Amino acid sequence: MPQSAQPTHLIHFAAAFGAGGLLSLMVLFNGTLAAYGSLFFASWVPHLTGTVAALLLLAIMRPKRAKAARPPLWVYLGGVSGAVTVMLTSATLNSALALSGTIALGLAGQMVFCLFADIRGLFGLPQRTPGARDYLALSLIIAGSLVLIFFGSTP
Repeated sequence: MPQSAQPTHLIHFAAAFGAGGLLSLMVLFNGTLAAYGSLFFASWVPHLTGTVAALLLLAIMRPKRAKAARPPLWVYLGGVSGAVTVMLTSATLNSALALSGTIALGLAGQMVFCLFADIRGLFGLPQRTPGARDYLALSLIIAGSLVLIFFGSTP
């Protein structure tokens, strides 16, 4: 095992699996909101809910203030990309892609961007050259997405 590699614990797999399940539920809920309202409404409801929950949590826990250091400007794009992601997934959920196609293509897009970020060393992370396993995983995810979209059951 390379010295920089850390051992993988079962809790990490469980957390990733749970996060994937919660993501699927979030997309389903937001798509339902978009069906009854608009894409804008489907984006604002979870963001407003998250803001209220975060403010309540901060009020309850009262954490100590961190040093007054300015974060890099790119960190503020997280909210914008999150809002756009919610609107796009809400739109595609109510299309022929449905939930499984939306999640599968979203996963493929994340994988492509992550490989690009690894190669370029974006966001202050060390540069890493993806190996054959990374490209094989990407190929399998894209192939699975295509099977779900083109050969999945139709209502």
